[in-house]
Amino acid sequence: MKIILLADVKKVGKKDQIIEVSDGYAKNFLIAKKLAVPVTATSKAVLQKQQDDEAARQAKLKQEALELATKLKGITLEFAVQSGKEGKMFGNISLKQVADELEAKHRIVIDKRKFVDKGSLDFLGYHHPKIELYKGVIGEVNVHIVSKGE
Repeated sequence: MKIILLADVKKVGKKDQIIEVSDGYAKNFLIAKKLAVPVTATSKAVLQKQQDDEAARQAKLKQEALELATKLKGITLEFAVQSGKEGKMFGNISLKQVADELEAKHRIVIDKRKFVDKGSLDFLGYHHPKIELYKGVIGEVNVHIVSKGE
């Protein structure tokens, strides 16, 4: 019997996949537990519509990520930190601080886990941490760390 899976099933297939399984397994387990539906013209049309909607949603998300990437290029965040002789910083600037500053000053919410460069910014000057905004879309924010004037 041909069925469309409604959820991932171990050792059987992934969601939205059309597969062939035995009649008993399909009727008594997969369909009974609402893990699958039989393949009909209606179920194929519903599956196609869901896939089209998801593709449109993903395209919209990618476009928003591209717009955000260009917006981030024009932003420079400035942090003033304590430093000793020869410009050696006391402490560092974490990527969470960068994300918090973006949210506070520019209302751009970025999860700190989206930063590609892990670690912290630990020397004076300009830094350009990269952020994965979407699959394959990398944004970059400018961070300028300066010494506090004393």
